[in-house]
Amino acid sequence: MADFDFVILGGGAAGFAAAVQASKAGARTALVERSKLGGTCVNVGCVPSKHLIAAAEAYHRARHSPFAAISGETWLDVQALVGQKEAVVAALQRRKYEDVLSGLQGVELLRGDAAFVSREAVSVGGQRIEARRFLIATGSSPSVPDVPGLRDAGYLTNVEALQPEAIPEALLVIGGRALGLEFAQLYARLGSRVTVLQRSSRILPDEEPEISAALTRYLTEESVEIVTGAVPARVDVHGGKRVVRASIEGQERAFEADVLLAATGRHPNTAGLGLDQAGVAMGPDGEVLVDERMKTTAEHVFAAGDVTGPPMLETAAARQGYVAAVNALTSRQVSWDFTAVPHAVFTDPQVASVGLTEARMMRKFGVCSCRTLPMEAVPKANVVGDTRGLVKMVIHPETRKVLGVHLLSPLAADTIHEAILAVKFGLTIDDLVDTVHVFPTHSEALKLVALSFTEDVGRLPCCAL
Repeated sequence: MADFDFVILGGGAAGFAAAVQASKAGARTALVERSKLGGTCVNVGCVPSKHLIAAAEAYHRARHSPFAAISGETWLDVQALVGQKEAVVAALQRRKYEDVLSGLQGVELLRGDAAFVSREAVSVGGQRIEARRFLIATGSSPSVPDVPGLRDAGYLTNVEALQPEAIPEALLVIGGRALGLEFAQLYARLGSRVTVLQRSSRILPDEEPEISAALTRYLTEESVEIVTGAVPARVDVHGGKRVVRASIEGQERAFEADVLLAATGRHPNTAGLGLDQAGVAMGPDGEVLVDERMKTTAEHVFAAGDVTGPPMLETAAARQGYVAAVNALTSRQVSWDFTAVPHAVFTDPQVASVGLTEARMMRKFGVCSCRTLPMEAVPKANVVGDTRGLVKMVIHPETRKVLGVHLLSPLAADTIHEAILAVKFGLTIDDLVDTVHVFPTHSEALKLVALSFTEDVGRLPCCAL
């Protein structure tokens, strides 16, 4: 039996953020991890996927240059591509997790599966571990749709899709949200014929309709077939091909592919944790229920990250882990606030969003003051020869405070941060207009869309204000 002040179940973003705070608080802490340190993001999530996306973009642009003076041929070495990705993952996993952990005073790594055996103890590899406080940060796993025949036919999740031995001739992606679209474009650019089946009436159904429509058009132009309103009914195998039969507006349609990718979301890793032993309640999707302080229904148990359900984001998990550890181990009390948490989809062009959408604004206030500006109105987009995309801003009609910003552009994930500060600190469109921006940049789109509430930006020269 070992005694600790704090036991953290899970060595991903949430767990590590909590471990850092626990070390600062002088708490004797056990960090329990059964697999690789770093969790989903660095090992099989955003780090390897964005590396492959960047490689596919470089490959695509080499063959589709927007500049008349540049043309050229290129070739693809799949083994080298995967090998470099693995090297990047290994380096970050070592530097940002293994080395960080070794420098944390008072934090001990325990290997194995963990489960609560009582309110004040967990079992790790047969060893009973007691503590005053616990943090559940066990993350999430791919959610596979319950389609008859799918498991027998065989499929990839994001984990296997990051390890291609060869690029399939035809790939069918079940799911048209962030994960599905990123992999769809990635594989299409590497040579696959890609079809995306999305159950709802549009891809990215939680984003602004203008963004969904424009991104559909751009992906279609790259020969990605997008089929919406498609409900997979069953999967068969014929002659080595996977055949997905889907219901579309009451009619059955068959889609054939060499490989299937299930990209229909993720589910919290709560199975086998013995949460009932600790008095921890779960929601309908198996997520751990928490309050704004990340406290569960058990006073001494906290939870953070994907295991608590949406938003399943790396940065959100880290912030939640910080909040949980501070509340569990110090006299301070801090809260988790989702108001200004951004998210992004790393297609090309990228999608990035923060704050209220027009639909949420209408539900909340019954009125919306919104403006949408095409990227072709932004000088930098014209300078670099890529005017794809738009920026949409949602403001309070009376105070003129910025309540939401939604971007579709090649650098949306980087451009969004000014908008995050605007939403977080209640800045107005006047604050953005009065801020001098570097010219020419994509970030100027935020100033221009703010200016569009009061001016016709099409009739203004560059750097007018």
